[in-house]
Amino acid sequence: MKLKIHHSTRYRFETPVTYALQQVRKTPKSTHQQTVLDWSTRIIGGKKELTFEDHHNNTTELISFARNTTELEVISDGHVVLTDTQGIVGRHLGPAPLWLYRRETERTGIRAGVRELVCSVSADSPLEWVHALSARIREVVTYEVGVSHPRWSAEDAIAAGRGVCQDHTHIFIACARHMGIPARYVSGYLMLDDRTTQDAMHAWAEAHIDGLGWVGYDVSNGISPDTRYVRVATGLDYSDASPVAGTRIGGAGEMLEVAIDVAQQ
Repeated sequence: MKLKIHHSTRYRFETPVTYALQQVRKTPKSTHQQTVLDWSTRIIGGKKELTFEDHHNNTTELISFARNTTELEVISDGHVVLTDTQGIVGRHLGPAPLWLYRRETERTGIRAGVRELVCSVSADSPLEWVHALSARIREVVTYEVGVSHPRWSAEDAIAAGRGVCQDHTHIFIACARHMGIPARYVSGYLMLDDRTTQDAMHAWAEAHIDGLGWVGYDVSNGISPDTRYVRVATGLDYSDASPVAGTRIGGAGEMLEVAIDVAQQ
């Protein structure tokens, strides 16, 4: 399947920005299940300082704001061809070692709620267990837009019993790591069945299973990624794979507009 993607992020400020740098992770990479035919990033109100590969092998662009600007827009678009591999990404590729993906983070800490959830899941093999885990998370944490906070941990979402794809992913990762299974956060684009326009990127998890390598799990939708999913960035949690992160001096009264369009060609 061939997908066309257009992703625009626009910042507006009531007062001028004195200085700002942003790390942008919106660029997909070619793998054995996806081929990037073309991709470009344009900046209005700033400039691209450099592009580099981070320790999770993500393509990261460093963007600076024009001095005293009150508006900046980052526009990314391109075409990607997808092949269905039933969610199997394959063997681990560095530079980060595989053992790193067993490490707890602030968002994926192993607490009482995670332990209780893990104890409620049983299966005969690691592969069957992670499938059962994904289904169990959907049962105990209802998907509901607008109920969670961006900085929620897995434990916060379990306690609330509600959350979004980011929360489901953090819970899955925390539980898998508690069982000694390497797991990582994935951000990317998803072609929806009922519309092309969206206001946020999607998130899902990958677990490393012996004999298969990395395998994807979209807990929120109850499936493994297929040809509607475009992988962009991975990490230990959201902070490593977020589309935009950075620092700013000035620029009070920020207003953010995100528009994403994903359509089949």
